[in-house]
Amino acid sequence: MSTSTTPTTPQGKVADFLDERLSISKAIKSNISKVFPDHWSFMLGEVALYSFIILLLSGTYLTLFFKPSMVEVIYNGPYVPLKGVKMSEAFASTLHISFDVRGGLLMRQIHHWAALFFIGAMSIHMFRVFFTGAFRKPRELNWVIGTVLVLLGIVEGFMGYSLPDDLLSGTGLRITQGIIAAVPVVGTYVSFGLFGGEFPGHDVVARFYTLHILLIPGLILALVGAHLMMVWYQKHTQWPGPGRTEGNVVGYRLFPVYTAKAGGFFFVVLGITTLISALVSINPVWMFGPYTPDQVSAGSQPDWYMGFLDGAVRVMPNWEINALGHTLSLNLIVPALVLPGIMTTLLGLYPWIEAWATGDRREHHLLDRPRNAPVRTALGVMSISFYLMLWISGANDIIAQTFRLSINQITVALRVLLFVVPPLMFMLTKRWCLSLQRRDREKVLHGHETGRILRLPHGEFVEIHAPLSLEEQAEILGKMDVAPMALPAATDANGVAQPAAWKARMQAKLSQWFYGANVSLPTRAELLEAQSHFEHADALEVEATNRHRTYEAVGGVLLAPTEDGSSRH
Repeated sequence: MSTSTTPTTPQGKVADFLDERLSISKAIKSNISKVFPDHWSFMLGEVALYSFIILLLSGTYLTLFFKPSMVEVIYNGPYVPLKGVKMSEAFASTLHISFDVRGGLLMRQIHHWAALFFIGAMSIHMFRVFFTGAFRKPRELNWVIGTVLVLLGIVEGFMGYSLPDDLLSGTGLRITQGIIAAVPVVGTYVSFGLFGGEFPGHDVVARFYTLHILLIPGLILALVGAHLMMVWYQKHTQWPGPGRTEGNVVGYRLFPVYTAKAGGFFFVVLGITTLISALVSINPVWMFGPYTPDQVSAGSQPDWYMGFLDGAVRVMPNWEINALGHTLSLNLIVPALVLPGIMTTLLGLYPWIEAWATGDRREHHLLDRPRNAPVRTALGVMSISFYLMLWISGANDIIAQTFRLSINQITVALRVLLFVVPPLMFMLTKRWCLSLQRRDREKVLHGHETGRILRLPHGEFVEIHAPLSLEEQAEILGKMDVAPMALPAATDANGVAQPAAWKARMQAKLSQWFYGANVSLPTRAELLEAQSHFEHADALEVEATNRHRTYEAVGGVLLAPTEDGSSRH
């Protein structure tokens, strides 16, 4: 007796048609069973992905109405304050989208807010990856992809911000042109080529538009695809916990649980972005007016992700080198080109820098709690504080005006704090991480304080401590204590100096610096002693409870134990 396997539903027939020609059933069966760990911090990358999808959808709508042209026109639209004003077609079409196109202003604001969320989510996602050590082998290349994605996101955001050709974005373009022109030898040529002649030129908006809607989104889309493929192939990292090892993944299957959660979360991100865009105005270009080279918008500030670059330019002293009839503007080259280049290079190469400094070449699939890598965590906080000092410097004029302070004094103070705050944050963060490690060790050995006080038969009062749950124990004991590398001998057994011994000694010293500060986990003997202590405390509590019940049963007369174990009044 045979059983027919021919599908009868339309969906089944389509699936059967595709499977007969593409043989996709085996691949689908194996992939939909893939397991992903579940933790709230993993959603940060999803926020970035969904924000990018929102950017693509809203940007496609805006391209139908935007005109990337610098041709001058006379505005005659519904916004009365600008009627009869000469402006570029780019700015006029932006006003047209904002006031004439149905839903145009909402779509503009969704696009702008989604861009801010996209870069912000990528940045915080990279913080999570850095502080947990998720960049280590075999995920170094994915870390580099993430670094490039953040850079492309910043460039993409700046270009989109510049397209309306309003007074605020034009001020930012003028600063950009000055930075480009400050580059030795090729700066003026690049500036002329980009702007199509003397600033502001007639080509920059059209060229930015092409890059903004085609080249850079294509690169981002390709890198996002590569990033997701590598995550899929290498499997996702996970936090230490019960049953979690370097060789497995504990979580939910892709289908149906993870698919349903991810799909629902996309609509949550879309809904929140739309709600904020509908209620909170952003980039009201009609208030700034069209760009004219002889005007600057008062209190102009870039979007938050460009604030550190603006702050670096503001805090840099006005240093120049004049030689052979040429001027080298260090006040622009150092903060706007050299400093971002160093920051980006160190960020992209950090996985290899840490691996070389520590000598750690193992594969890692379990994440570190930030407190368990105090030096790495301190380096991250130090870098963030350095970035924040530059970011604050980008608003020195607003701070001076708001608090009625001297802008020169604020600038000088920020120059000092730029070199004082980061090392201070390094030391404080490192000490904080070590303190948390000590607290974890005490919790494993002594448990949680319960607030219950027990009086022993001989009159002593003790507090009952509750042991940690299995989840808490696995989380704390998942820490790996790594011994630092030993300093190599400068000479061999024959007393001959070893070649490149300085390199090995430097690596060993860096390893000791990275791993030297550590609170070791309890030994097996200490854990057994702690378990015995908890069992003894439980027994004492049970005995005290029984004695209390006996006390109540005999009418409030306490029965005290005798030496032979019996009870007497």
